[in-house]
Amino acid sequence: MTQRPFDLLNEAIGKEVLVALKDNMQFRGTLKAFDVHMNIVLENAQELKDGEIKTKFGKLILRGDNVLLISP
Repeated sequence: MTQRPFDLLNEAIGKEVLVALKDNMQFRGTLKAFDVHMNIVLENAQELKDGEIKTKFGKLILRGDNVLLISP
């Protein structure tokens, strides 16, 4: 059975994901929610630079227009 992108994201809710943005920023955190525009809510989010934690956030909302990829 073929999975659709939103099916994969639904399975990833509550799990840690890596989100890469178009401007080369990367964030890792627990996927809490997303919508049809690919706006993403992460909890316990961390901004990564060169694989190292740069900044820690509680909750973070990423605008879908900027999302390049989501890795569950």
